[in-house]
Amino acid sequence: MTLIITPAARDALETWLEQARALKGTSENTITAYRADVVEFIAFLTAHHAEPQGLSPLAQVTTPDMRAFMAHLRGTGIGPRSAARKLSAVKTFYRWLAEREGFEPTAVLLARAPKFQKKLPRPLEIKDARAMIDTVPLQSQKTWVGARDAAVVTLLYGCGLRISEALGLTGRDWPMGDSLRIVGKGNKERIVPVLPVARRAVAAYLEIAPWALEPDKPLFRGVKGGALNPRIVQKATERTRMQLGLPATATPHAMRHSFATHLLSAGGDLREIQELLGHASLSTTQAYTAVDQVHLMKVYEATHPKAG
Repeated sequence: MTLIITPAARDALETWLEQARALKGTSENTITAYRADVVEFIAFLTAHHAEPQGLSPLAQVTTPDMRAFMAHLRGTGIGPRSAARKLSAVKTFYRWLAEREGFEPTAVLLARAPKFQKKLPRPLEIKDARAMIDTVPLQSQKTWVGARDAAVVTLLYGCGLRISEALGLTGRDWPMGDSLRIVGKGNKERIVPVLPVARRAVAAYLEIAPWALEPDKPLFRGVKGGALNPRIVQKATERTRMQLGLPATATPHAMRHSFATHLLSAGGDLREIQELLGHASLSTTQAYTAVDQVHLMKVYEATHPKAG
């Protein structure tokens, strides 16, 4: 199928993506996905109507068009989660385009996404999270590298940071007090408490790191002195989980999930946990209530076996 997008439509798409990047701090991975999803939609319309899709045709998309598009996605064999993501990207683009061009986007916005079962976060047990932190430093022959990886993982679990947030810290963030200002997704700022154990872990790393602490340089450095690649930490945790016999879901991000789940189990307030994690929506944080219920049911079943 030959893709035909008029220059005006292409310019509109790129303007939208640039605004998402500049004004909302949308990540490059998301920008790439947005572009691919919207281009796929326009490509479908091009084939569906057998004519180039400029701004005028895009403004005239109908409910039958959207039903045909969803049927097209099902026909490609992708799962409902991926189809829902693609539709979400198209809707986001259309909200922006309709406001700019002055048309009614109801047909697009009312298109129904396929239902799918949301994946629950897979946290570690408390003992396994502690074992992960204790064992990560053993994966490197260089003592300072082991201390560095342990400090990163401790921040993920102790502060609920995303790995990108931990690796985004600079020399200016040290010394750490009782709290830390984090700039997360969408340039959204939040304040997270820093436990003494996390401060000690970072201090232990900095004490033996071969690189001088500089305000504008990364706090966590690679072996050549540059910014630490997240894949390095992921590999260290992969080796650690294999050594400990933990499931493949025991990843750096699982440490953040564990932070939230363990807080909730200890009686933490859901909205406070939402703020600590930097979730834009409470519904995202509410997934942890389901995780906690699953955990409670496992405990219940273990302590109250069914009568045979």
